[in-house]
Amino acid sequence: MTSSTRRKSPAARHPSRVSRYFLGVDVGGTKTHVLIADETGQAVGFGKGGCGSHEMMGYDGLTATVQSVLSQALEMTGIRADQISGVGMGIAGYDWPSQKQEHLDAIALLGLRAPLKIVNDAVLGIAAGSAEGWGISVVSGTGCNCRGLSKDHQCEGRVVGGGGYWSGEAAGGFDIIYRAMRAVTFEWVKRGPATTLTPAFIQHLGAKDLDDLIEGIYLMRYGFDPSMVLLFFQVAAQGDPVALDVLRWAGEELGGMAVGVANQLELQNETFDVVLIGSLFDGHPLLQEVLGETIHKVAPGARLVRLNVPPVVGGVLLGMEAAGVDFHDKRERLIQSTAKFLNNCEKE
Repeated sequence: MTSSTRRKSPAARHPSRVSRYFLGVDVGGTKTHVLIADETGQAVGFGKGGCGSHEMMGYDGLTATVQSVLSQALEMTGIRADQISGVGMGIAGYDWPSQKQEHLDAIALLGLRAPLKIVNDAVLGIAAGSAEGWGISVVSGTGCNCRGLSKDHQCEGRVVGGGGYWSGEAAGGFDIIYRAMRAVTFEWVKRGPATTLTPAFIQHLGAKDLDDLIEGIYLMRYGFDPSMVLLFFQVAAQGDPVALDVLRWAGEELGGMAVGVANQLELQNETFDVVLIGSLFDGHPLLQEVLGETIHKVAPGARLVRLNVPPVVGGVLLGMEAAGVDFHDKRERLIQSTAKFLNNCEKE
C-alpha cells in the first residue's frame, strides 16, 4: 500500500470527533511497528519498517527508522506528531538504566511532546498479553528474554537479557540447535544414545556421514542455520527421546528465568499471567508444558498466556498510562480494532 493509495482513517476524515491520540512503538532487531489509537481504543494509524535497535543501527539509525515509520502512521491518521497525547515505546537493546538518556535523546528528535514511557521490548508483551497489564513475559525466538512488571507498575523484574549461556539465558532457537548438536556429538563419542537428530542433521548439512559431520562442523565446513530449529521440532514431533530431552531442558531454562523474575517481584503467592512470546512456543507443546511445571513449583497461581496480538498494542496501552489514562476498559476494543485495521490495510 503506497502513500498515494493509503486509506485515510476515520480520524483523518473527521479530525474534530476525537481530541486525544496515543502512540505505541515497537522497535525490534528485525522490524519496527508504530500504532496510533484514539482515546476510545480505536486503531487509526499504522506504520512498519525494519530494524531500529541501536545495537545494530546506532542511535541515529534508531531515530531515522522510527521517524520513517511514524510518518507512515501520521499520514494515514491525518494528525501531527505534536497532537499525540501519550507515547509508549518498547525498544530492543534498551537493557540498562545507563542507556536511558541516550534513548531519550534519540527519541526527542521525533518532535513528540507527549508524556513518554520507554521499556525493553519484552515488557510490551506483558501490557499486550495480560488483561491486568502486569505479570511476566517469557520470550523464546532466535534468542530468549524474560521481564516482569509488578501489580502497581512501579517495579520491573528481569534477567540480563541476551547474556546467553554465561547468564543462564540459553533457550532460544540457536541454543536449542547447539544443545541438539551436543546430543549428536555425544552419540559420536559413545557418551550418549543414538538419536534421529543425527541422520537429520547429516542430510540437512550435506555431510557424508557422522564422522564428516563432526569434523566439518569443527573445521567450519558446515554451519548452523535457523531452519535447523524447524528440523529439530520435526524430529521431536516424531517422538525421538533425545530431542524431547532437549525440549525439557529448554522448558526448564525458560521456566527458571520466569521463577527468578517472580522471586524478584515477590509474586510467589499471586495470581498473574506469564505471557509467552516467540515462535518457539509453536514448535512443540512440551516446551510450554515443562515451562509451566517449573514456574508452578514456585508460583502456583501463574497462568500461561500465549501472546496473540501485535506487541505494539502494548505500546499504545503504555502510552495511555503515561498520560494518566486508565486503559483497562479500552484494551479489548484496542485489540479488536487493531486486528480489523491491520486486516484492512493488508487488503489495500
